[in-house]
Amino acid sequence: MVPRVRPGGLLLADNVLWSGRITDPAAPGANTTALSAPKDAVASDDRVEAMVLTAFDGLTIARRR
Repeated sequence: MVPRVRPGGLLLADNVLWSGRITDPAAPGANTTALSAPKDAVASDDRVEAMVLTAFDGLTIARRR
C-alpha cells in the first residue's frame, strides 16, 4: 500500500481501536488479530510517520516521508 502513495501523501484508517479491544492482549479472536496486523505494520514502517486520534473508535493518520 505505501509504495503507491506519493511522498507527503496520507493514508487513513478508521475504527482502529475497536472499542479498546485492540490494545488488550487478552482479547481473543480473528477480528482483533486482523485489526492488529495493519497497526503493527504501520508502526514498524520507516517510510511513514503515523499517529492515532483516539476520538470515537480511533483514526490512524500516516504520512509518507
